[in-house]
Amino acid sequence: MPFRERFDCLWCGTAHAVRSPADLEGWAQLCPACLGKAGTNPFLRNRLRTALGERGRGAGSTTVAVDAPPPGVEAADAARQAPATRARASRTPQPAFPDDWFLRRGPFERGAIHDTAWAAELDVVTRWLDGLSLGGRIDEPAAGTGFFSPLLADKGELHASDEDAAALDVARERLVAHRLLAHLHVADPWAPPGDGPADAVVASFLTGRVRGAGLDGAIASLRARLRPSGRLALVDLRPDDAGGPPPGIAWTWHDPAILEAALARAGFSGIESTRTGRFFLLVTAEAG
Repeated sequence: MPFRERFDCLWCGTAHAVRSPADLEGWAQLCPACLGKAGTNPFLRNRLRTALGERGRGAGSTTVAVDAPPPGVEAADAARQAPATRARASRTPQPAFPDDWFLRRGPFERGAIHDTAWAAELDVVTRWLDGLSLGGRIDEPAAGTGFFSPLLADKGELHASDEDAAALDVARERLVAHRLLAHLHVADPWAPPGDGPADAVVASFLTGRVRGAGLDGAIASLRARLRPSGRLALVDLRPDDAGGPPPGIAWTWHDPAILEAALARAGFSGIESTRTGRFFLLVTAEAG
């Protein structure tokens, strides 16, 4: 995450301005009060650890430094997290989907008929998400540029993450434009949650990134984010050769029956799926 001289705190939303590029607040994008709580809060602790590494390198890298734990964090805690951090670092991060892909602009235009149908069904997806009964803590892994984030932030306490730090900057600007607050952080979408279970998880265009036996592990990781009886909402793609998957990703179109079976094996119940027509698959389920 890049250094910022002025920012709204990622945790509490308080506006803050730093005095110099050496100020850790500008690297963590946390106000002094929240930075002081890093020893007891996993999200703040992770932001602080990341900011220490970024400030040391003098660049906006998002790699977490685990060899120098911040004040209030035990060395044993850092050592325990190190293997998982290295394992995630060995995987190539997936780029976020650009707004142009959602809006069928520029290189993603497919002609008037296709683009009009796509826009109409994308509007159906938006209305479907808006109609879901969601509240409390809402996790949005792989949020990207935050295309749906303002809608979710209006429903509860949104924790949005993505591997693409630049995309999260776009998401932040989008939320600020709507005068909404959310917790944004760079993270692997399949990483285990570090700061408590969520009341809801909304994953858009995420399950298509895995195939075969990997689907069970992916669904299990989403289940691990939820409290018992928490709600999962999935937005996935249906096969469409003309539309194409998101850019830069080897995509798998999951048959609804296969996706529903994987959800059931992971302990979900009340599974419901629907199609918007040509392009999208919408699924809800409850964590058992």
